[in-house]
Amino acid sequence: MAATFDLITKIKKMDGSFKAREQQVATYVLNNLESVSQISVNSLAKFSNVSEPTVIRFCRKLGCDGFKDFKIQLAQNVAVSMQYLSRSDKTVTSTDSTIDQVLDALISTTEVAKNQINPDEISNAVNALARTKTLIFCGVGGGSTTVAFDAANRFFRLGITALSLNDAYLLRMHAATLGPDDLMFFISSTGTPRVLIDTAKIANQYGATTMCLTKPNSELSQVCSLTVGLELPEDPDIYKPTASRLVFLAVIDVLAASVARKMPEKTKEKLRRIRASLTALHGNTDPQPIGD
Repeated sequence: MAATFDLITKIKKMDGSFKAREQQVATYVLNNLESVSQISVNSLAKFSNVSEPTVIRFCRKLGCDGFKDFKIQLAQNVAVSMQYLSRSDKTVTSTDSTIDQVLDALISTTEVAKNQINPDEISNAVNALARTKTLIFCGVGGGSTTVAFDAANRFFRLGITALSLNDAYLLRMHAATLGPDDLMFFISSTGTPRVLIDTAKIANQYGATTMCLTKPNSELSQVCSLTVGLELPEDPDIYKPTASRLVFLAVIDVLAASVARKMPEKTKEKLRRIRASLTALHGNTDPQPIGD
């Protein structure tokens, strides 16, 4: 299959530059994106008032191997793109503000998470985190990478050697260096990224604990020894931030606070040292959120 990344964009970019007959095909396709991937080459030729060879030439000009390849790529592209191409923007009024929309979505998603969280999963996760020596948070993609970075930022303050990774090569390399005293923590809303699944398998080989914050019963959860499972809904509004990312951050906070309370003397000493080092910079001795 030809590696066309965004077929819709390619057709739009070439729109108007096709030969006359091929342009008729392009025009029909752009006006019927959702249905074209379900029809035959004969039907597309008929609807475009051209011959079948013209349809094939059109497909090949786009970089596809033929009509079948074109249909597959278009179907995949449309599945992702239609929410952006065929939507009517809702007018935001004073009573339906962006502030209300974003915060209400976060509140409702948090309530869903609160009802799903299994206290036993949290307890098992806290016990494993409290006894680990090296803690690596792993995430790929925008949201999970952000959560992983914040998680490492939370846990190093507790006296645990913690870092975050999102590079595929580094994930595998670090996994291969771990042992029974170490823990690799994977973050993914879907539990499907191949690189995370493969990295967990590598870490398992060397006896490291593998833990994930992800969708229950996903492939990632099945290869990890411990799971904190959440299946969160996403708002169809494409302009809103992903609420699940913020909920995942809150779950990390729950784990960090629980681990801190499990080893209070060690945690207080580490936080005291951090605060003292910062006071030397700004001179402020008032209470500050050093846990953040």
